[in-house]
Amino acid sequence: MIRLRPSSERGATQTGWLDSRHTFSFNRYLDPAWTSFRSLRVINEDRIAGGGRFDSHPHRDMEILTWILSGALEHEDSTGGRGVLRPGDLQKMSAGTGIFHSEANASPSEPLHLLQIWILPSQRGLKPHYVEKHFPLEERRNRLRLLASPGGRDGSLPVHQSAELWTAVLDEGREVEHPLAADRHAWLQVASGEVELNGILLRAGDGAAASGETALRSRARKTSELLLFDLG
Repeated sequence: MIRLRPSSERGATQTGWLDSRHTFSFNRYLDPAWTSFRSLRVINEDRIAGGGRFDSHPHRDMEILTWILSGALEHEDSTGGRGVLRPGDLQKMSAGTGIFHSEANASPSEPLHLLQIWILPSQRGLKPHYVEKHFPLEERRNRLRLLASPGGRDGSLPVHQSAELWTAVLDEGREVEHPLAADRHAWLQVASGEVELNGILLRAGDGAAASGETALRSRARKTSELLLFDLG
């Protein structure tokens, strides 16, 4: 069974410098039908104007991943992690017992576009931790590349949950397939382009929850970028 989450039905937070779209309930946006999916708690698509900034703020007991689509993100946190992230860079924070961090558009004029993802950890009270890694486009073009997994398999970043995050950039007409075990579920998020998921059309910003499927076949109608979550 595949259940669509259309981009147009997502929640929104808008300020002078931030345009954020919420796949699941977040902050003041509450949708009882879409509070989470399995351990996946947040997918926020953020567009941050030049000079925009989230001042230092706390998190606890959450696996927080940020995937850069365009622009540059300046990051600093209380573990000592800091740097500038660009497209193809993934950062992961285990908030655990508590972490403070700030995020800002590293450019005073160019926009920043990113996806921020929260995954509920398998246990509370973990030691806070920060890690980042670049995944070259050639590793993601027309094939699925593992970005995050328990234990950091195949050069991915480690997450404290039975969850995997994959990505692919597909040329028009290209297809990737991901097998899904009987006890697993999946979420597909289209970052750009148009993708047919098992024959169902998804456009940029759309998501889909999949349960009871044996495999997920994603075919690009035009050049597209997708994120695929394999969840317990």
